[in-house]
Amino acid sequence: MLRLVSRTSRRPDGLRQRITGIYASLILTNLAAWAWAVLVFRDQSVLLGTALLAYGFGLGHAVDADHIAAIDNVTRKLMPEGKRPVGVGLFFAMGHSSVVILAAAGVAGTATALAGSFDRFKAVGRVVGTGGSALFLFAIAIANLIILSGVWRTYRYVRKGGRWVEADFDLLLNSRGVLARFFRPPALFAAGMSLIDTTDGILMLGAYQWAFIKPIRKLFYNLAITFVSVVVAVLIGGIEILGLMGDQFALKGAFWDSVEALNGNFTALGVAVIGVFIAAWVGSVIVYRYNKLDEIR
Repeated sequence: MLRLVSRTSRRPDGLRQRITGIYASLILTNLAAWAWAVLVFRDQSVLLGTALLAYGFGLGHAVDADHIAAIDNVTRKLMPEGKRPVGVGLFFAMGHSSVVILAAAGVAGTATALAGSFDRFKAVGRVVGTGGSALFLFAIAIANLIILSGVWRTYRYVRKGGRWVEADFDLLLNSRGVLARFFRPPALFAAGMSLIDTTDGILMLGAYQWAFIKPIRKLFYNLAITFVSVVVAVLIGGIEILGLMGDQFALKGAFWDSVEALNGNFTALGVAVIGVFIAAWVGSVIVYRYNKLDEIR
C-alpha cells in the first residue's frame, strides 16, 4: 500500500499529498475532540468514561458490514471514470455522523414525551429496519449477480483472444452506480468513525489501483470482487432475516442461538468482511500471476 502511494505521488493528481492532508486533518480533529472532552469532563470521571466508550463505538461502527459495502461500491464506481477517490470513506463518515448528531438531538428533545411508547416503537422499528436492510442487501446481491454474469462473459471472450473494449466494460461496471445512491457523545463517535472509514476507503483505492493498471487485470479483479460482493450481501442479508424470524416467532435451539449471536455482533462481521475483501485482493493477485494473465494482449 505504501509503495502504491509512493508510485502515484509522482502523478499530477498528487495522490500522496491528498492522503497526507486527509490524515493530518483527521488526526487534528480527533485530538481536538479529545481535548474538548477532557476539558469539559475533567471533574466528572463517569462522563469521561462515557466519552471513551463513544469513541470506541465510533471506531467499531466504522467496520460494520454496511460501511464496508458502501465504500467499496462507491470506490468501484468512480475508478472507471478516471478518478482517484481518496475521500470516499471520509465523506461517507461525515454524512453518517451528521445523521447521528441530528438523531441524538431529536431523541434528547422527545425522550420525555415518548417515554411510555418506546417499547412499542422499538418492536415496530426492529421489524421495519431489519427487514428493509435485509431486502436491500438481497437487491445488491441480485444486481451484482447480473453484473457478474456480464463480467464473466467478457472475461471468457478476452481469454479466448477476443478484442478488449474498455469503454464497453466501463459501461457495464457503471451500471452499478445507482446502488451507491442508496447507501448511506456524537463528536467523539464521529471522529473515531471518520478515521476508520477513511482508512477503509484508501485501502479499497489501493486494491482497485492495482486492478486498473492493465485491462485484463481490471477484468479479472472485478470478476473476483463482484462474486465476493454477491456472497457477502446474501450472507449478511440472510443473517438479518433469520434473526428477525427467530425474534418474532421466539424460535429456540442451537442454530437460532447462533443466528442471534451473529446479529448482536455485526462489528465482528464487518471485520470478517474486510478480511474477505483483503483475501479476495491477495487471492486475485496470486491466481492472476499463476495463470500468467499479464501475457494476454
